[in-house]
Amino acid sequence: MNGIELTPDAAARALGPLGAERGDGDPVDAYARALWSALVEPGDRVAGALIDTVGAVRALEMACATSGGWDEAALAGLTRNELTQARGRWHPRIGAAPPALESARRAGVQLVIPGDDAWPQRAYDLGPYAPVCLWARGEVALLGGMTPAFAVVGARASSSYGEFVAADLAAGGAAAGIAVYSGAAYGIDAAAHAAALSAGGVTVAIMAGGLDRTYPVGNVDLVERITRTGVVIAEVPCGTTPTKHRFLARNRLIAALSDATVIVEAGWRSGALNTAHHAQAIGRPLGVVPGPITSASSMGCHRLLREGDAVCITGLDDVRELIGLGQTIFSSAQVGDHIDDRTRVLDALSARSARETADVARRAGLAVGEAAALLGLLELDGVVERRATGWVQRAPGAATLW
Repeated sequence: MNGIELTPDAAARALGPLGAERGDGDPVDAYARALWSALVEPGDRVAGALIDTVGAVRALEMACATSGGWDEAALAGLTRNELTQARGRWHPRIGAAPPALESARRAGVQLVIPGDDAWPQRAYDLGPYAPVCLWARGEVALLGGMTPAFAVVGARASSSYGEFVAADLAAGGAAAGIAVYSGAAYGIDAAAHAAALSAGGVTVAIMAGGLDRTYPVGNVDLVERITRTGVVIAEVPCGTTPTKHRFLARNRLIAALSDATVIVEAGWRSGALNTAHHAQAIGRPLGVVPGPITSASSMGCHRLLREGDAVCITGLDDVRELIGLGQTIFSSAQVGDHIDDRTRVLDALSARSARETADVARRAGLAVGEAAALLGLLELDGVVERRATGWVQRAPGAATLW
């Protein structure tokens, strides 16, 4: 079949450590899906329909053939013309997968497929537009949990107001055990990821290109931080360049893998609006943060509020309600309950000597997780600072993070 050998031995040789955590799963199916990810662009409906109907292996055989397979295509709801046109798209890429697999091995990237414990169940809601597989780095097992999650997206050219709101929502959600999803772009995405990390929570970055080449380059350090406690994923294989249409296709994953999407800032033609429309198309709740009526950065947000079914978001309590949870742990009504703990953390810090989180927790008489969450919130307030060797108090009047 065009030089592709679909046997257990061939699959084991090709996948190597990429399939090491698959257990008793079918290595041939995993290999076929890895090959498929190199053949198709994200969200290829014809490929998705074929794979759902006849399985990844048989669908790949049909894809590589030059004719035939019409009856099976009809079972998938496809016409002869659709299958013929799809083969025209796929054939030039046959053979592209082996270099991508080698790049994935070098980059420490794992392959995740439907049926794996780590496969995100929410992805099934995309139907034939679902990814054929995912490539992941970090704490990959987190993807398979059904932890409450919300996406925070918005403008790359964000304002200080937008970044503050994104950070506040993400930090509060992360501290309350809600995973924060975004796209690792500049602006709102980066603010949300960084705040979730500072609060000691889980954050997931969904990339538009291969995981061996972080984009944007300026966020390499942020992405590396995410892989230590969260996950970075892509549906395209290593070596794939992020392009405009891949960013737009990626947005459907951001919407699908979270319980709700929150748009913080978006201009009239912002890509964040594309994410909002994907969320609405699959029935995910949509929240929108309003901005100043004179702000071009919020024109898209106001448009969603005026024309769609979006919910106005003014704080974390609104987000929790959007995803079906109760009152937030760190709501304004409860701030007083945590003042003493915040003071204890501040008392445990020095303004000159950096102290590690565990040392701060010991000095404050708190659990390490509690101390980490409080330090993250204090960092957002601009009263503490994270350094390479630990945490310090910030000098009064120093510039804040957001």
